[in-house]
Amino acid sequence: MLREDGSVDPALDPALPNEDLLFLFRKMLLLRALDEKAISLQRSGRIGFFVPSTGQEASEIGSGFALKEGDWVFPSYRDQGAALVRGYPLSSIVGQLFGNASDAIKGHQMPNHWCDRSINLVSVSSPVATQLPQAVGAGYAAKLRGDKIAVIAFFGDGGSSTGDFHAAMNFAGVYGTPTVFFCSNNQYAISLPFAKQTASGSIAEKAAAYGFEGVRVDGNDLLAVCKVTRDALEKARAGGGPTLIEALTYRMGPHSTSDDPTRYRPEEERADWAKRDPVSRFAEYLRRAGVVDGKTAETLAEEAREEVQRAVKECEGAPPVSPESLVEDVYAEMPWHLAEQRKLLSGGEG
Repeated sequence: MLREDGSVDPALDPALPNEDLLFLFRKMLLLRALDEKAISLQRSGRIGFFVPSTGQEASEIGSGFALKEGDWVFPSYRDQGAALVRGYPLSSIVGQLFGNASDAIKGHQMPNHWCDRSINLVSVSSPVATQLPQAVGAGYAAKLRGDKIAVIAFFGDGGSSTGDFHAAMNFAGVYGTPTVFFCSNNQYAISLPFAKQTASGSIAEKAAAYGFEGVRVDGNDLLAVCKVTRDALEKARAGGGPTLIEALTYRMGPHSTSDDPTRYRPEEERADWAKRDPVSRFAEYLRRAGVVDGKTAETLAEEAREEVQRAVKECEGAPPVSPESLVEDVYAEMPWHLAEQRKLLSGGEG
């Protein structure tokens, strides 16, 4: 839909309102600014860990924008962009990185593992692709209840080589669950290149073996990602069953702050993908459409950096979590033995 120079085929242009276009652009800039700041925080020892997503902004923001209220999201650890569009506050993402009193889940998870029940955003888990059968189960439950919602499961190309991928795809195909499998194929599963991930021509074509539709899309084209995801979600809500989407993109940075990609991928490859940067591409589209000019784009980028800086200042200054929170939020109703431990931790007698 969007060409690499930011121009668009007029016949395919979805002609989104300027308000939506600016919303999407701001979220892309915010995600990029969060990446830059979080890596800086980790390198200076102020947070322990971070999973960046630079280069994948269009994939995350475009797919997240296609969701509707009531849909369920089962993310991977790199999908904070989809969470932001979904309505998860920036301060909550940043607070979770610090794991102090500003963290809504009280430091119970490792950094970059967020969740929010109020917007049906299920907790990130570190094991690869375990969220896929969970998402299918949630979709099957919705189908049995007659809920007209869809469930989206995010994962990477490495996740497509797991047993959980097969189990989830097979069950979804057999029972026609309202599930959208969204694979961000960023070309590397940590250090393993896509060419060594599968002998298939694509990940999308694997859907045929399970009896449902697979779609491959340019993951650096926000408009195209939004279109195919919206179509798949609408089909799921209408009872049309699952879809596998493969968004072809590239992870510009490391897998995580524990990784050094210069040890396993050539600089020429990274430089080639940098020419297809999704943020610059969308900015050029907006410029051609008269939505922003160069000065406005830079102002919005600076506003995004300032917003991230404010969130960091607010969250980093929060006190540690209370010791008694260690046993909270484990059960819906706290059992007696945890109640006693909580009393001990708070300084009282057990």
